[in-house]
Amino acid sequence: MTVKTNSIKINTSKNFEIIDITSQINDLIDIDEGIISIFSKHSTSAIVVNENEKGLLNDLEFMMDNLVLDKFSYQHDRIDNNARSHLKSFLLSSSECLPIKNNKLDLGTWQSVFFIELDGPRHKRTVTLTMVGE
Repeated sequence: MTVKTNSIKINTSKNFEIIDITSQINDLIDIDEGIISIFSKHSTSAIVVNENEKGLLNDLEFMMDNLVLDKFSYQHDRIDNNARSHLKSFLLSSSECLPIKNNKLDLGTWQSVFFIELDGPRHKRTVTLTMVGE
């Protein structure tokens, strides 16, 4: 069994941004079969798997904005004024664990892996990839 690690650096340009990182991950996979952990090292971002369809991605942003409203006074805002970003992150996930087959992600037909920026713009966001397999 082999364990390998790598990382992706991401620069974002918007406060809320969805970035498809599927091809970047596939380019870094160097095991034939196994599992990959994809982890964002930031508490105001997320890693998700879903369909890369523009309407759906717009719907996600709309939903998140309407679940975590800016009309409230959040306690965390006293620290760095980004409570909404942290709360949205609680609703999503900081990581995904996915299968690898034939040296690439073994995703469904319509699935992609996304990095979601919740508190941008930011530079050098880090996504850590840990691969276990053969």
